[in-house]
Amino acid sequence: MIKILLVDDHPVVRSGLKLLLNSRANMTVVGEACEGDEAISIALNVNPHLVIMDVSMPLGKDGLTATLELKKVLPKTHILILTMHDDDEYLFRAIQFGASGCILKSALHEELITAIETVAQGETYLYPSATQRLMDQVMENDRQLQTNTLKKLTERELEVLTFIVKGFSNKEIAETKLFY
Repeated sequence: MIKILLVDDHPVVRSGLKLLLNSRANMTVVGEACEGDEAISIALNVNPHLVIMDVSMPLGKDGLTATLELKKVLPKTHILILTMHDDDEYLFRAIQFGASGCILKSALHEELITAIETVAQGETYLYPSATQRLMDQVMENDRQLQTNTLKKLTERELEVLTFIVKGFSNKEIAETKLFY
């Protein structure tokens, strides 16, 4: 049984999620909170397997800050961010702050169930367009790292690298006029 804490500032969202999740044989909602501090307090009492956390909660501590603090006091609790923000800033910060997954509020309920089950098993879940953007960012960071690394090479090191890329053996490189 997956014990779930719901954190969202909109009561109707929490009620709808509670109805949906409690109808599942493998899930039960063990608590609800409308802001981050309340979520942490309740989580310490009910020790949920998973917290479904909204990001924007204007009446108290926001979901990202609550995620960071919750992971410090309950590191084994998984956090799934449920947000309306399809935005890289929220996505990357959620991951950095310890969230195990992120799903949009516009998702179908089947996708939400999949996300919950995935995160509850200790795996990561990101909605499809977020996965693509995250991969694009990783690739861009890798390209920048490679470019920065190449800029640090001396002229001689670049010449040797050119021979390596062209398939020359160490012996062939050593026999070139580079080392005379």
